[in-house]
Amino acid sequence: MTSSWDSARFRADVQSALDAFVDDQAARLVPLGDDAARLVDAARASVMGGKRFRAAFCHWGFRAVRSELPDEAALHRAAAALELLHASALVHDDYMDASATRRGQPATHTAFEARHRESGWTGDPRQYGAAAAILLGDLLLCWSDELLRTCGIGGGTVDRALDFFDTSRSEVITGQFLDVSVQARGESDVEQAMRVLRYKSAKYSVERPLHVGAALAGGGPEVLAGLSAFGLPLGEAFQLRDDLLGVFGDPAVTGKPAGDDLTEGKRTVLVALALHGAPAADAERLDAALGTDLDEAAVAGLRGIIEASGAHAEVERRIDALTVESLAALDQAPVTDLAREVLRDLAAAATQRVI
Repeated sequence: MTSSWDSARFRADVQSALDAFVDDQAARLVPLGDDAARLVDAARASVMGGKRFRAAFCHWGFRAVRSELPDEAALHRAAAALELLHASALVHDDYMDASATRRGQPATHTAFEARHRESGWTGDPRQYGAAAAILLGDLLLCWSDELLRTCGIGGGTVDRALDFFDTSRSEVITGQFLDVSVQARGESDVEQAMRVLRYKSAKYSVERPLHVGAALAGGGPEVLAGLSAFGLPLGEAFQLRDDLLGVFGDPAVTGKPAGDDLTEGKRTVLVALALHGAPAADAERLDAALGTDLDEAAVAGLRGIIEASGAHAEVERRIDALTVESLAALDQAPVTDLAREVLRDLAAAATQRVI
């Protein structure tokens, strides 16, 4: 980043806040024994690493309103609550998508299924893995609320921030159900795919974290509107970039198998555009292949169809247009000069990333 903000230190501070919170939860759950300890260990693993975009947008939503930091540690804890929400969504998402890996490691349901098999326990290992993923995601979701409520920021602003946090959780959960329903129907409508993208990911990745941070700082309607005008198109560009990486990303960098979104059958904006733009035979081939086991050669062939259809280029065009819209709104937003500078850098990092 070109700004004076130390993003690496910020990520380390958020990680420390998460570690301390999970340590406290682990101590409370000791009476429940070894099974509870294994669930907490999985929770700890699920919040390790990552880009911390949601925490960063929360932090800079606060500093968009107030330059000074009366309690930096409390703000780190509040920002970390967004990462717990993200971890919850990923645990559930991996199970619903039947995705075996996350950041190069076994996904939660996969890891618990393997433990069941290796231990020779009774019952269905897959059902055990599914139950573990559901319960871990629920636990992380509960913890996200608790961490924000108890972050330590005073002045009565936490309750207002929780209103935005509640809205965010409702949006992402309902957005996920929209996605599941679209996949079940086999629909590939571009506008429907954009609606799923907006509510499943875009809003909770950028706009709502900005709102939570600004609310914690006592920001009024004008700054919240300005942050929405910046944050929503940026969140959409962020997720469109993620969709490209889900098809064209390098597994060594993304930690996911090649063409993972194709194997999982995700009907993203990219796929919807390809199905509408490709010749009929190619569109039928792509549609039939979605959600099936694909080797590297098959993935390469589908990538070729998507590329030739113009969908890849169109998604890049949309990312550029949304980013321009976002930055133009930021220029007009009533935010502090430092926040404007750092938010521009965060926008670049979110839309130009390779992971």
